[in-house]
Order: sequence, then C-alpha cells, then structure tokens
Amino acid sequence: MHRALTDEDLIGVARQALEIEIDGLRAQLPRLGPPFARACRICLDCRGRVVVTGMGKSGHVAGKIAATLASTGTPAFFVHPGEASHGDIGMLTRDDAVLALSNSGETEEILKIIPVIKRLGVPLLSMTGNAASTLARASTVTMDIAVPAEACPLNLAPTASTTAALAVGDALAVALLKARGFTEEDFARSHPAGSLGRRLLLHVADVMRTGAAVPRVGADTPLVEGLLEMTRKGLGMTTIVDAEEHLIGIFTDGDLRRVLDRGVDLRSVRIAQVMTRAPKTAQPEMLAAEALHLIEAYRITALPVVDEHSRVAGALNVHDLMRAGVV
Repeated sequence: MHRALTDEDLIGVARQALEIEIDGLRAQLPRLGPPFARACRICLDCRGRVVVTGMGKSGHVAGKIAATLASTGTPAFFVHPGEASHGDIGMLTRDDAVLALSNSGETEEILKIIPVIKRLGVPLLSMTGNAASTLARASTVTMDIAVPAEACPLNLAPTASTTAALAVGDALAVALLKARGFTEEDFARSHPAGSLGRRLLLHVADVMRTGAAVPRVGADTPLVEGLLEMTRKGLGMTTIVDAEEHLIGIFTDGDLRRVLDRGVDLRSVRIAQVMTRAPKTAQPEMLAAEALHLIEAYRITALPVVDEHSRVAGALNVHDLMRAGVV
C-alpha cells in the first residue's frame, strides 16, 4: 500500500534528501588535505593507467570516475572486482595504479584482489567512508569520504555516500587536469564526435568551398555579370580578384542593397567601383570556430578564404559551418 502523501509531502522529502546530500558534500571540504594531494602525485607519476574498481553502487560511480579521468588526460579504465578474481586482474600491470571505492572498506570482492595488487607493487588508492577499514589499512593512500548520513530515510541505501565519492572523483580528475595543463584542444581530441570536438578540431580548410565553387570575378567585370556569378555560386557574395588571383575586394548582397539605394545603373558600373575593399577574411589553417566568431562579430554571412599571399583559396558561409556542426 502506498502511503497517502500529498504533493507537498513528496517535495518536502526530496528537499530533505538534497539537504542531506549537500551536507555530505560539505563534509568533504575539510578532508581534502595531504592524502588527496598524495593521491594526485601518484596518478601524475603513474606510467601506465589508473585502474578504478568498485562493487555495486560504488562500482557505477567507479566507472564514471574512470571515464572522467580518461577524457581529461589521465589514462584510466574500470575493472569489475568480481571479474578481476576470475582473470580480469590480468589487465593490471606494474606501471599502473589502482583506485578502489568502497564505502564500508570491507567489500569482499575488493579485499580478495588486494594481495595481487600488493605482489605487483602497484600503488593502491582508496576512497572509503571507513578510515579504519581493511581496505584503508592496506592502501598506499586513503581518502576519507565519510558522510554524516545517507539521504535514504533508513540510512541504508547508498545515496549521500555515492554522491560524495562521485564528487571527490571529479575533484581528483580536475586537479590532475590542471596539473597536466590539459587544454580545450586536448579535450576535443578525446571527444572527436562531440560538438566541442567539431568546434576545436575542424579547420576552415575542412569546410570551405574550393575551385569552381568559389565565386570570383575580375575588377573590370560589369556589376550585372558579378550578380550572375553570385547567383550561380549561391554564397551571397563574390570575390573580386586581380590577374594573379589576389583578393582585392568582395561584393555582397548588402552592397547590392546600398547600390540600389543610390540608384546606380547596374549595367554601366564596374564591380570594382562599388565593391567592399579590405574585407574580413579567413585562412585555411584557421579553426572553423574562429571563422564563425568573425561571422557573428561582424554580422556577415560569408567569408573569402585567402592564403599567406592573399590569393583566394576558398570561401565559406554560415550554412557551411552549420552543416559541419560548428554552429
């Protein structure tokens, strides 16, 4: 039978659970001392990988910590302690370090693999809520992550304790990230399929239009012919080049509106007479995200791309960047 709780009752229970978890996180702040710093040093000195392990709910948290470490510059992976006793401990090498999570510090599956870890001479780091436990005593470094209480009303289900373990794991990853000088570009290389990877790994050369797809006309071209070139190429602009393909200006949809406002005869004027000189440009080696910044900052829709000699190498517009996933 469900208890007859009102909506206000349910919200009250949820708020109380969050308060307990917040108290559990606050309890970690004064404990971030020399043991945490030593754990960081061991991870930084590790020539192999950080092998993270935990059972049950702690195992789920351990998997997330391993993934966060790996994506922020610290090679790491998760090993299930139960499977470790049946062969997976063979993944561990003498160059590795082990990070074990157990709130009680007495998890049987973890204790069973400690002798193997010790025989290999591998550093054993632990996160536990029991600083006097078997795991804590066997560890090279113990990080005490005890919480005042679980958010579970029965004080049984791992709630505040797993939140604390997750947060301290994040703190470890962030501290290591900072110590390694890990950059946005490094993060992008670990996430090539993500939006950040697309923004930081794609260069203008990867998305720009080249060859015959680039609108270009000479300085003496009648404006009406320049408009036809713009229409054919569909970029909303055309480049104007000299005999050696050096960019001398562009003509855009905005320029056309200004010409019409002035009542200029489109058939009699040469495009060089009404073009925009010294336009904003991109370079092939520029990050696509930088090109997007130019487009947004100057409220334009397209950019000519020039090489180191100011020759037209390509062109792109905001739709090209959108198709590439940069926007």
